[in-house]
Amino acid sequence: MDLLKYEKELYKKGINYIAGVDEVGRGPLVGPVVAACVVLPKNYKLEGLTDSKKLSEKKRNTFYNILIEDALGIGIGVVSSKEIDEINIYEASKKAMMIAISNVKCKIEHVLIDAMPLDLEVESTSIIHGDALSETIAAASVIAKVTRDAMMYELDKKYPQYEFGKHKGYPTKKHLENLQKYGLIDDIYRKTYKPVKKILETSNSK
Repeated sequence: MDLLKYEKELYKKGINYIAGVDEVGRGPLVGPVVAACVVLPKNYKLEGLTDSKKLSEKKRNTFYNILIEDALGIGIGVVSSKEIDEINIYEASKKAMMIAISNVKCKIEHVLIDAMPLDLEVESTSIIHGDALSETIAAASVIAKVTRDAMMYELDKKYPQYEFGKHKGYPTKKHLENLQKYGLIDDIYRKTYKPVKKILETSNSK
């Protein structure tokens, strides 16, 4: 599969500064949703780069370090759990992407977006499963994932009993058990998410 298919179509039209945007952290009960926007050099190819979910942590970290060096521009967007509760995860994901795009310091002529339509001043293409179909979006997915995981490792140091370093905030069996056992940490849990909501309702009814 040619992961530069979408990029090459744009190169033919004389568009060279192509940004890829992706977000991670829609499913976790804890922490922010994080988006990354990445602009790669023309015809840039990093062998083995694909959707961050398909890569091992070691591989993601390796690619992250290479991309940080090679990218023409990188922007990060972070929307907190509190704001996710206020505006919903869909809107929070869009907001994180918009922030990430605005934080890129180099020129952007076109934006390739993973699945989500965004209202932008430059032209954009929304691609379903874009993180597995476009090199530029795959790069953004790796940057976003490694950035968010680093935040979860920081939370893990602060609250080791919850084991955030292992499950990254996703609702695994162990995470839900720890949540029942130790209760909610007020400012980091997403209170509108079902398992969290359930615990809140139970404690409020006591």
